[in-house]
Amino acid sequence: MSYCHTCINALRQLGHRITPQREMIIETLVHGEGHMTAEEIFTQLQGRTHAINLATVYRTLDLLVACGLATRTNAWDGKMVYATMLHGPHIHLVCRRCGKVIDAEHQYITSLGKQLQTTYNFTAELQHITIFGLCGDCQLNHLDSQEV
Repeated sequence: MSYCHTCINALRQLGHRITPQREMIIETLVHGEGHMTAEEIFTQLQGRTHAINLATVYRTLDLLVACGLATRTNAWDGKMVYATMLHGPHIHLVCRRCGKVIDAEHQYITSLGKQLQTTYNFTAELQHITIFGLCGDCQLNHLDSQEV
């Protein structure tokens, strides 16, 4: 069974209606390349139908996130991006200066999740995380400019 059908069946089992628009949004997200904004999904769907609006895309994405079928995180450009759970747990390290994105191994955050659970009895959703900072090149350039 494809992940599209898995999502659709999961939503049905939870009592949600599956409209043609919802199905198209799910298909677009599942078959998209990695992360997508609601606007990107909407733009892609405009070529297929005019019976959809941006609010429907946002509501469907929010539903997928709430049901644990997709993740949402802040992108490096300030927009929210979505990915299916098929994308797997991942961390993006984003340089605030040059915009470079480094995909980091998820296991680095596993111990943080365990500590948060132990210390605060808090279960963190660590499937899709963006951490901002400076990449190695920009750190070097920053140091070079301070020496002048």
